[in-house]
Amino acid sequence: MKRGKKYQKMQELLADKPQPMEVLEAIGILKQFGLTKFDQTVECVVNLGIDPRQADQQVRGALAMPKGIGKARTVIAFCDPDSVEKAKEAGAVEAGGEDLVKKIQDGWMDFDVALATPAMMRLVGRLGRVLGPQGKMPSPKGGTVTDDIITAVSEYRSGKLEYRNDAGGNVHMVVGKLSFSAEDLAANIEAFLAHIRRVKPSSSRGTYIKKAVITATMSPGIQITAA
Repeated sequence: MKRGKKYQKMQELLADKPQPMEVLEAIGILKQFGLTKFDQTVECVVNLGIDPRQADQQVRGALAMPKGIGKARTVIAFCDPDSVEKAKEAGAVEAGGEDLVKKIQDGWMDFDVALATPAMMRLVGRLGRVLGPQGKMPSPKGGTVTDDIITAVSEYRSGKLEYRNDAGGNVHMVVGKLSFSAEDLAANIEAFLAHIRRVKPSSSRGTYIKKAVITATMSPGIQITAA
């Protein structure tokens, strides 16, 4: 892939830097790459020593960053009639049961996250072919099926994110914006790494976190220490 002149200069800047490096040092370099007209998203990617083919080694869940991610997310809630107004007050753009299912079946998809109570999954199941391919299907493992729907709406609207390892054993997570202070970005990155360590599958053997990299939208990746 042919890279632009700015990207090539970034790679040259990194060429003489020993990697992996400490998180704050890596963030300092990343901020030197931030000369764009938009506020770049910062992501942390970890490569894990798991076998993605094994069900008991899947790494999946949801996490709210301590310093947020710099963007509010649009959330809907499948819930009983008594909870509809409370869910909307908590920040849901839409809430309901049969009516909300029909609205989505009719083509409405203007939301980022779908949440549901366990009791509502009998209705939400009809939307599997619609929500599944877009990664929006509520799931107990992903933390988007819960009895505490009001708290979940508030958390996901504020930036709580789902994560799931891919076929290569990698987990990607947005950790903020390049405009965040170095300290806030570091707090989010460390929180993500600490969480990944806590959810290590018991059947995983050998080195668990093989590699951790941070990157911005328009920058090369920088390997950070994750031990």
